[in-house]
Amino acid sequence: MSESSLSSSGLEDSNTLLIVVGAHLRAETADRPLAYELRDHAMKWLAEHREQLNVTLGVTVCCDIWYLNNERLQHCPTVSLGGPGVNALSAYFAQNLKHDTDAEQQVLIQIDPEFTDLRVCIWGSNHELTVKGLDLFVHQYLDGYLRAVVTQVEPHAD
Repeated sequence: MSESSLSSSGLEDSNTLLIVVGAHLRAETADRPLAYELRDHAMKWLAEHREQLNVTLGVTVCCDIWYLNNERLQHCPTVSLGGPGVNALSAYFAQNLKHDTDAEQQVLIQIDPEFTDLRVCIWGSNHELTVKGLDLFVHQYLDGYLRAVVTQVEPHAD
């Protein structure tokens, strides 16, 4: 994404939460609909808390290729959705974010429980388990995560 693409996308003018899926065909057909579901949950949360927020936050779904090839996007709060076999960002996070390793683990949510690091990775060993991981994230972590996101991004100067 070029600098002009950043300007036209609005990422330059607003704070953005990115939901990243793989560019793999399986990720596009299975994970992208889940990403839009997560985006809808985040947008609903933002609408419900609008009066309490002093920042504007956009929520954008994009693929791993855009994210990994644009350093500016890598500074945004990010949720990577889908396994390392279909999402290059999840593969990177699997190597670089802290998580408990359990050979029997079939659903993985890599998240900083203190919400200092606003990068999250969610995936399961199959599609049904990825759905379960997303449901778990939405019900147990989304509120705290979004509270951290809106308090750690910079308000716009008028």
